[in-house]
Amino acid sequence: MSGHSKWHSIRHKKGAADAKRGKLFSRLSKEISVCARDGGGDIKVNNRLRTVVQAARTANMPADNIERAIKKGTGELPGVTYEELLYEGYGPVGVAVMVRVLTDNKNRAAAEIRHIFDKRGGNLAGPGAVAWMFEQKGLITVDKEKIAEESLFNLALEAGAEDFKSEADVFEIYAGVAEFEEVKTALEDAGIECSEAEITQIPTTEVKVEEADAGKVLALINALEDHEDVQNVYANFDIPDEVLEALED
Repeated sequence: MSGHSKWHSIRHKKGAADAKRGKLFSRLSKEISVCARDGGGDIKVNNRLRTVVQAARTANMPADNIERAIKKGTGELPGVTYEELLYEGYGPVGVAVMVRVLTDNKNRAAAEIRHIFDKRGGNLAGPGAVAWMFEQKGLITVDKEKIAEESLFNLALEAGAEDFKSEADVFEIYAGVAEFEEVKTALEDAGIECSEAEITQIPTTEVKVEEADAGKVLALINALEDHEDVQNVYANFDIPDEVLEALED
């Protein structure tokens, strides 16, 4: 999971910058609308919607924007109909990549995602090509300043978490999809503020990327992340910390 953890830290910083440009709010609005469309607009009974709304609040998304996105999803307000798609492919040096998209134009999205792969040394593949290299898990992150490690570790494991990691600035808690809500609720009931909580894809195998190729891999990932229809990018690279830090600067 180390490659995922490193990239997750970069995504967290990138998300803060995206919020300033309004890109994060746009992605969250889409996600909220789709969750409300699929499971209803009541966050008390729609767990997926509740998780996304909490993420939106953490990102300081205005309450009016959240409410409007919910109503667009339930049909109370007119809105765009988004289709959820998953693209799979390979990046430079054989890194496996999955791209989750919400789009109102499937043909345009497919062409543009393919172009990004081709332009940056990758190639788009068919369904199932790389999905077997990932495992769906719940991931919850808590800022280290919020709680002592031992207290959080014990609480998370008692609630049903599978794994616990201490990263640079955050603790990461991993749970099965079925246990995710229970673990998140246990933390919330204990008054612990989660900086992020999501169902994500964790690589079960990783590709070690040398310094000479790291920039190429991250260029592809960043280009995909910057596409307006892309909600999530998952990749199974393992790049040394010092190389990642140098590329961030």
